Amino acid sequence: MPAADDAEAVPASSAGFAYFFGRRVVAPLARLAYLPHIEGRDNVPRTGAVILASNHLSFIDSFAIPLAAPRTVHFLAKSSYFEGTGVKGWIAREFFTGLGASPVERGAGQAALDALEQQRRMLETGKAIALYPEGTRSLDGRLYKGRTGVAFLALQTGAPVVPVGLLGTNDAMPVGAKFPRLRPRVTIKFGTPLDLTPHGPATSGKARRLATDEIMAAIHALSGQELAGAYNEVPAHGAIERLKQALPHERR
Repeated sequence: MPAADDAEAVPASSAGFAYFFGRRVVAPLARLAYLPHIEGRDNVPRTGAVILASNHLSFIDSFAIPLAAPRTVHFLAKSSYFEGTGVKGWIAREFFTGLGASPVERGAGQAALDALEQQRRMLETGKAIALYPEGTRSLDGRLYKGRTGVAFLALQTGAPVVPVGLLGTNDAMPVGAKFPRLRPRVTIKFGTPLDLTPHGPATSGKARRLATDEIMAAIHALSGQELAGAYNEVPAHGAIERLKQALPHERR
């Protein structure tokens, strides 16, 4: 069984130092500066694979969750964050690595499947990962319909899903802001773990849809957001992409 985060061995490498520094130095300082209101930390299993499924309001959501969780949480970040050169590039690389981020090529099609595979491998080694079922940030504050990728991973690996409700992150760092504000206070709520396996196998589209709806209902109960009743679609570029969005298809 994987060791708890507090007992986790730190490898003798740049990445290992970044994890240690981010977990033992950056996280406590950030909690002291921002004084986030954290609820339900005990709902996050201290060992073993787990998926933290959250609403998504701001760029800082991927910082808020790892800083509030009782164990190291891994998430995927755009590969461009890790590819910078010089001192600035090194700082960005160390910062994201210290928070538990791994680089991924963003996009649909094969890129999306590769990301799912990368996350599956993380879960199979007993890691905790954070995902946003909505797929992208909500720019109007509403909660959008969930895509089925999170449920697919949970059903495929048997990992429990901890719903997460974030409140106030869009006020702390709205779209266009370069740095987060110290106020207003951000709230992070960890809900009761969900066992989605009774819905059926990952190969079943119905099982994935029902499991996704259960996840989104739990997130809604924590966040209290207005429901959008639609998918949060990235604006389509070109006639082909607009046609793809218009045709019925499963949103992963």
